[in-house]
Amino acid sequence: MKRKKLPMSLQTKIIGSNILNTVFIISIFLVISLVIEYKQVEKQRGNQALQLAKTVASMPTVILAFEHDDPSKTLQPLMNQIRRETGAQFIVVGNRDGLRYAHPDEKKLGLTMVGGDNSPALKGEFYISKAKGSLGQSIRGKGPIRNQQGEIVGIISVGYMIADLQADAFQRGKEIGFISLIVVMIGILASYLLAKNIRRTTLGLEPHEMTSLYLERNAILYSIKEGIISVDKDGYITMINQSAKELLDIQEDSLNQKIEMIIPNTGVYRVLESGKPDRDHEITLRNRDMIINRTPIFDNGEVIGVVSTFRDKTEINNMLETLTEVQRYSEDLRAQTHEFSNKLYVLSGLLQLGKHDEAIEMIQAESEVHESQNKIIFDQIFDTKIQALLLGKLGKASEKKIQFIIDENSSMGPLPAHIPYTDVISIIGNLIDNAFDAVEGNKTGEVTFFAIDLGEDLIIEVYDNGPGIPVKETDKIFETGFSTKGEKNRGYGLAIVKQAIDKLQGNIEVKSKSGKGSILTVYLPKKRRNVAN
Repeated sequence: MKRKKLPMSLQTKIIGSNILNTVFIISIFLVISLVIEYKQVEKQRGNQALQLAKTVASMPTVILAFEHDDPSKTLQPLMNQIRRETGAQFIVVGNRDGLRYAHPDEKKLGLTMVGGDNSPALKGEFYISKAKGSLGQSIRGKGPIRNQQGEIVGIISVGYMIADLQADAFQRGKEIGFISLIVVMIGILASYLLAKNIRRTTLGLEPHEMTSLYLERNAILYSIKEGIISVDKDGYITMINQSAKELLDIQEDSLNQKIEMIIPNTGVYRVLESGKPDRDHEITLRNRDMIINRTPIFDNGEVIGVVSTFRDKTEINNMLETLTEVQRYSEDLRAQTHEFSNKLYVLSGLLQLGKHDEAIEMIQAESEVHESQNKIIFDQIFDTKIQALLLGKLGKASEKKIQFIIDENSSMGPLPAHIPYTDVISIIGNLIDNAFDAVEGNKTGEVTFFAIDLGEDLIIEVYDNGPGIPVKETDKIFETGFSTKGEKNRGYGLAIVKQAIDKLQGNIEVKSKSGKGSILTVYLPKKRRNVAN
């Protein structure tokens, strides 16, 4: 049987491709560097030759030598000396007819200069030219030599051989090539280390094995009826299956988003911090009762994520709802109970002291207040959860010595089906608590609650006679952690209110005047609005 051919390993692919890429790029770089290096050397030498030609042509000794019968006696030794000191490869001086008075090869004195590039010099120009002279191809700086009357009496040519320039450029190219070789070796080593790191990260799996696992994983996730959501150590969603989207009614793309942006209060951060699994936990997600399991993901003993699995739980919805309500209102009812206990102690004391009239007055006063408030709560507000909330807030206000008034014009029926009672409770509770904070410590502190659902919106309004909100801080009060009192661990209530209002497609208005208090008005649409994609 023919043996199946194994694909090339990931390590071999990485090292091979990196070597080819590195060699290719460095080869191109080396060729370009050599060309640029030669051009720079050529330009540099040409400028050096031109400057030296200008300098020599202006030397008095050179100019005066042309007045002698034999200028070579003066010019030949002088040019040889200048050539040795400056590094020029040749300095040639000739008369207007091109007959040489100075040349590196004394045998060529008296002969005509070659190269055919003397014409500009005879016209009085200094210039750089490239031509083939008696010594070979060279780059030269040339120009005229003028006598004291300004007349052109000779030509000077200073130059460097092209072959030597190419040798210099090639030598520098060898240095660059050596450095490039070192870079290639470093690239090979880096490729090897990278391949090892990738292999360790992928648990030794080759690409074809990872592809197979990925396809199998997708098939398994699709076939499982339970919802599955995986998050990384920072709480970002890395995987969510179709069942989870259906159970939680998630329409948008949720990958790479924070888990709390899609599903608030999931408890994954607690598991991330503790590293302990959470089994068969009952919670409400998107207004649906769920049983959820959370399991931490470990890598070398460190928690790197959490996998949450959950399923719908509809059998005990009523029980869970009742428990949630009791949990939410227990604190406010505790305050109410505490306040009534204090009043009973006062009544007991008055009766024991024989102050029957004062006891009766106190009972009548309390009865009138509660009768008035309870009449509004039970006759005009028909949602039992909001009734319970307002009763709790009445007790809390009494304990804090705050006058809490429920406006007699308030009227509210049961909440529409699409408005979760948890969001409305959160809005009303936080607005009232925020108002209590504003007037706390004020002997005449007063908070008024008003709600009405006539028309297309549910309107909730809370007024307090506190110090008001400074104009410059009005836009900041809904920011998480911001507090007008500047205290730490505060500034979350109004942020929660704003999030709930935005979720319900409503809006909030703030009216405040320094020293006169504040009014916060919330508008929640009673019908769900269609949001364009």
